This record gives sequence, structure tokens and C-alpha cells, in this order.
Amino acid sequence: MKNLKNFVQLIGNLGQDVELREFDNGMKKASFTLATNNFYTDKKGEKIEKTEWHNIAAWGKLADILTDHIGKGDQVLIQGRLSHRRYENEIGEVKYFTEIIAKEFMKINKN
Repeated sequence: MKNLKNFVQLIGNLGQDVELREFDNGMKKASFTLATNNFYTDKKGEKIEKTEWHNIAAWGKLADILTDHIGKGDQVLIQGRLSHRRYENEIGEVKYFTEIIAKEFMKINKN
């Protein structure tokens, strides 16, 4: 159970192709957005679809694998952990950013 303290598992569709960045120290980071859909019925009895967008990041070898094997529209399962960070933008505003750091993935299908 100790591995479940910060564990996220999502199934969704990529909103964009994977963006791969390589840093001066040789590390690689893959980034993309993942859309998940939830459905509910409103007071009028109408079915409503709500899409949530999640920021996904992967580092190292997994970054290369994701870049080579998935792309915009693909449905994937992502397992990883939540990460929150804050930064100050160029005009001094403090911004907060949440992303899921992927540890494993499985491609389900391509739309």
C-alpha cells in the first residue's frame, strides 16, 4: 500500500503530439495533454459531457518511448504521480502548475 500514497491512473486521449525537450545535461522530458471525459445528467434530464485536461510529463527513456509510440488522438492509460510546482513569470506573478509525472503507459487504440 505504500506505493499508493501518490498514485494516479488515467485513461484518456492525447490532445496533441508529444513534445520532446532535451536539456543541456542530457536529460529528456516529454510533455503532452490528456483529455478525460465524464458524463452526468443535469436537472432537465439531459446527458452532459465534461472534458478535463491533464498535463502529463515523462522523463528519460520513457520520454523517448512515448515520443516514438503515441500521438494526437491516441487513447492511452497513464500511471504516475501528481506533481505541483510554483514559479514566477516574467512580470512577477506567482503561477501554479500541476502535472502528472508518468511512470508507465499503455496504448489502448488510435482514433
